[in-house]
Amino acid sequence: MINEDNKYEGLKLENQLCFPLYACSKEIIRRYKPFLDEIDLTYTQYITMMVMWDKKEVNVKTLGENLYLDSGTLTPVLKKLESKGYINRKRSDQDERNLVVTITEKGEALKEKATCVPGKIGSCVNLNEEESRQLYNLLYKVINSIR
Repeated sequence: MINEDNKYEGLKLENQLCFPLYACSKEIIRRYKPFLDEIDLTYTQYITMMVMWDKKEVNVKTLGENLYLDSGTLTPVLKKLESKGYINRKRSDQDERNLVVTITEKGEALKEKATCVPGKIGSCVNLNEEESRQLYNLLYKVINSIR
């Protein structure tokens, strides 16, 4: 006979790995908001710019893969960043199906204003360097195992 109490254990919120991941992500992104407001970016725009600061030019498909975002989510973000003058979007000369995103001078200049953001966020999270590294590695282990 199945113990009725145990039958539903998997449905309890406190037994879900996904919930603390969701809640933590939501809270950290909420903490970013005041810092990103200072440079007029949303969190999704900020992570997009992080890739652009690193790569300078990238096609939309690769950008989406880097950010774990689909084109339906990424397209409005890119349009907004382009309207702010931080990026340019154009069709590839080699293959018109590919949309290429390039950082502008203004977008590159924004990088200087953003340099303080990681330190400000780091001070909001009560983890030492070793704990941060362990959490980072575990999160990427989960991401890579489910992708």
